[in-house]
Amino acid sequence: MVSASGELDAGQALQAALDGVTADERDLLVDLHGVTVLDADGLLHLLDVHRRAECLGLRVLVTGWQPQPQQCMAEVAGIPGSGSATGERYAVAGFRRLIEERARRVRDSTDLTAAWLPRS
Repeated sequence: MVSASGELDAGQALQAALDGVTADERDLLVDLHGVTVLDADGLLHLLDVHRRAECLGLRVLVTGWQPQPQQCMAEVAGIPGSGSATGERYAVAGFRRLIEERARRVRDSTDLTAAWLPRS
């Protein structure tokens, strides 16, 4: 089990969870109860950890989706309305691929916009 808290961005918060995984381990539980803020980079980070864990043969369960992270994922996925059940959909591989593709677009457009803004 790995827990994250505060703001989940592109940092290394969850990467360490996969260090030292042994052949005896079968599951990775990612607890997001303490994550209050998630952005596109954080979502991509979470998806990357999930993909790497699956490559190691681990079954991944992400739990504890708080309102802002769940809303961020819903917006990236293009699912209207607050309180959408994106946390439950996260477990579906096709949904994760959709989220990853859209999160990359959001991040890339944010990077492009930032590059065009005048520096203060």
